[in-house]
Amino acid sequence: MAEKFDVVVIGGGPGGYVAAIRAAQLGFKTALVEREHLGGVCLNWGCIPTKALLKGAEVAHTLNSMQYWGFSADNISFDIAKLVAHSRGAADKLSSGIDYLLRKNNVAVFMGEAVITGKCKIRVTTENKKLAIDAMHIILATGARARQMPGLAIDGDRVWGAREAMTPTVLPKRLLIIGAGAIGMEFASLYRDLGSEVTVVEALERILPIEDREISQRAEKAFKRRGVDIQTASTVSSLRTVGDHIEANITGPSGTVKVQADHAIVAIGVTGNIDNLGLEALGVHTERGFITTDEWCKTNLVGLYAIGDVAGAPWLAHKASHEAMLCVERIAGETSARPLAVDHVPGCTYCRPQIASVGLTEDEAARRGINTRIGRFDLQASGKAVAINEPEGLVKTVFDAATGKLIGAHMIGPEVTEQIQGLVIAMGAQLNDRQLVETIFPHPTVSEAIHESILDSINRAIHQ
Repeated sequence: MAEKFDVVVIGGGPGGYVAAIRAAQLGFKTALVEREHLGGVCLNWGCIPTKALLKGAEVAHTLNSMQYWGFSADNISFDIAKLVAHSRGAADKLSSGIDYLLRKNNVAVFMGEAVITGKCKIRVTTENKKLAIDAMHIILATGARARQMPGLAIDGDRVWGAREAMTPTVLPKRLLIIGAGAIGMEFASLYRDLGSEVTVVEALERILPIEDREISQRAEKAFKRRGVDIQTASTVSSLRTVGDHIEANITGPSGTVKVQADHAIVAIGVTGNIDNLGLEALGVHTERGFITTDEWCKTNLVGLYAIGDVAGAPWLAHKASHEAMLCVERIAGETSARPLAVDHVPGCTYCRPQIASVGLTEDEAARRGINTRIGRFDLQASGKAVAINEPEGLVKTVFDAATGKLIGAHMIGPEVTEQIQGLVIAMGAQLNDRQLVETIFPHPTVSEAIHESILDSINRAIHQ
């Protein structure tokens, strides 16, 4: 006989486990099915371990620039195995924490593979048995995986995906990175600071192509100053392993060149984990590898929902968690639930210098026919940025000229990923330029640059 639940969540990542906990809090009898690790890719093989590794890269950068601060040291050594072990330990600790939270909230957890066999019906295959489950509501939170292209297959040896790139046993002397989105550039920053020679290949005309054009141009200049070879408007036309290295033919505006490296990292996007879930037999609508949903995360099948990466862009953990909350609260009939405002989802890239943004770029605003006023502030004029020797950066704010509403903010510089939330709040509250001008920012902080950028948008800049 099938076990009955009110809500069953398939996938235990930042969308899935949040959905399960919130459903339990709202009084639903809830279960979660996860096939591998609680916390999903984000916690185990993405957001968390990469930040642990990038902290090590930050230490490497500090050590390499210690003479600027009056320090000197001899015989500094680096053990990459210890850095990797720290990153894995951080992921394991947080995964255990999620297990505790699920138990605390009385969520039944099944470790296994789930298949939707009919409307509101699931079959779960664990190590020891098969279970039949009936659920009034099923939430798919199965995430996404790295997209692969013919000729660029990840073999786990010389050609890496994100998992292999986060668990190296030796530091590559030469590294080729294919794809210059957030993942590719974080790895470029990480390995360059640790001492690898890095080449980045991007098919589009600029790195970080979803960011504001000025920000991505600033980032490219910063990476090139660090010695990263960046090939934009270029593709890897062939990639093969030759002995103890890989050889790639890179075709760009100037022709084709051959590049040799110890390893290659493929970071060319993601595709949704929609296979082997029983969706085709049920006629669930998908598009370009992702499940189609409405503003409340509903699919075309009554009682079936999809949240997070499997439901399409933006592929961000915090977007998945937010969708989890609104989806479950809508199921519960909570009147406070609101659809996701995609333009208010912030994005962060944890390279050096950091990049953070929310809302419309200047180009996107123009495409939508919005007349804008733009504010800019260069961190060369920021007292705090100069004092900490990180004056490389820019804060750019985009306002609707007609209403004065903030519609976009784009930042590159030190710790901007910790500052962007202030601008997200401002957008959510629909604050205008005058209200933001009247906001007092503490001095000296890097965040003062936000205020200066806002002042610049109305021709009142003080420090530039």
